[in-house]
Amino acid sequence: MGHFLKEREAQIVTKSKGQTIEIECEKESLAGAVSQRACVFCGSRVVLYPIADALHVIHGPIGCAAYTWDIRGALSSGPELHRNSFSTDLREKHVVFGGEEKLYESLIELIDKYNPKAAFVYATCIVGVIGDDIEAVCRKVEKEKGITVLVVQAEGFRGSKKDGYQVACGALSKLVGTLEYPKPSKYSINILGDFNLAGELWILKDYYEKMGIEVVATITGDGRVDDIRRAHTAALNIVQCSGSMIHLAKDMKEKYGIPLMKVSYFGIEDMSDALYEVSRFFKNSEMMAKTRELVSHELKDLMPKLAEYRKILEGKKAAIYVGGAFKAISLIKALRLLGVKTVVVGSQTGNKEDYKLMQELCDEGTIMVDDSNPIELSKFVQQTGANVFIGGVKERPIAHKLGIGFCDHNHERKEALAGYDGMLNFAKEIHATIMSPVWQFAGK
Repeated sequence: MGHFLKEREAQIVTKSKGQTIEIECEKESLAGAVSQRACVFCGSRVVLYPIADALHVIHGPIGCAAYTWDIRGALSSGPELHRNSFSTDLREKHVVFGGEEKLYESLIELIDKYNPKAAFVYATCIVGVIGDDIEAVCRKVEKEKGITVLVVQAEGFRGSKKDGYQVACGALSKLVGTLEYPKPSKYSINILGDFNLAGELWILKDYYEKMGIEVVATITGDGRVDDIRRAHTAALNIVQCSGSMIHLAKDMKEKYGIPLMKVSYFGIEDMSDALYEVSRFFKNSEMMAKTRELVSHELKDLMPKLAEYRKILEGKKAAIYVGGAFKAISLIKALRLLGVKTVVVGSQTGNKEDYKLMQELCDEGTIMVDDSNPIELSKFVQQTGANVFIGGVKERPIAHKLGIGFCDHNHERKEALAGYDGMLNFAKEIHATIMSPVWQFAGK
């Protein structure tokens, strides 16, 4: 394959017939490789950002706020305070003399103006360097204003985006369990790890409510502080993006005894399993009957429409590179349903079990890569002759430079791709981008 960095060879494998090759993963990014991963600060922001009635204040230079402004396509059914990327805008003088006073004044002003339910204060790299005591400032403001002010210790140099997930879960853990009422029904769940991109969470909530299940808290899509406070009263945690939310789910299991269930909402198979598994957990025959009726109704409407797209897409090739490995696994299945073969697949945060499952699902010759970079990805896409690249904002330029279709499956997207409606949207998008006439002019 012509690896560009010898130290990365163990993180790149090609599926061979009758062989199971173990890929190295969960490693620190190699210095100089220009990894597609983002920093701790970015990871914490993408998790906490959708909490719509909280104040989010970035203690650092304005560039950190600009980088993560409106970082998710996370919609809210009510307040939109989260869409403001407030920053203390630290400058040279604050580096010399400290930024604690600036943070205190900013918090007082913003709390007085917006009256939030809680506040999150994000530490950035420069704050870790100059040593501001953010905890002390936040405790002072909390005491004066009577609202919860949570420190998110997210200095970017502490690690990668994945470490930011854990930092965010630590902050959320301090909120959970601080409100007891109203008490939910015995058939109640929290949805963890869905961020309501393009309104996907509303589709999922509708499914669960039709089954007779109460959704207590959505963490964090269309999130509300008080719902998160009482999340410990739910009977079950449904965890979609396990990379971002597994730490919180495990913490709630340990503290409150709430079982957790990992699911995916992408593609027909995984979406159906996510509904059936919850019904089985509650051991309710009426709920199971409603679930069967719901799935049957959705599939009767969806399958003929997908068949039309399959006729056109049969034999096309796709490259996948996404943040969470669970998305990559679901995408392989969804593409197969459309007749599209996965020839490259990888993730930023996958573990050994994830890659083992990918090997089982993929065809012979598929290249699998962990924590990749633009040079590698460009080479693999060209080598395999992929017709479409499915990824996020950092992968879009790679696809466009190579003159192939692109499908945005990351947190900035504006198209709902979860659930049965999402599967149809996905088919439409894959078809539209692969078959676009613009590619005949690429490179000419």
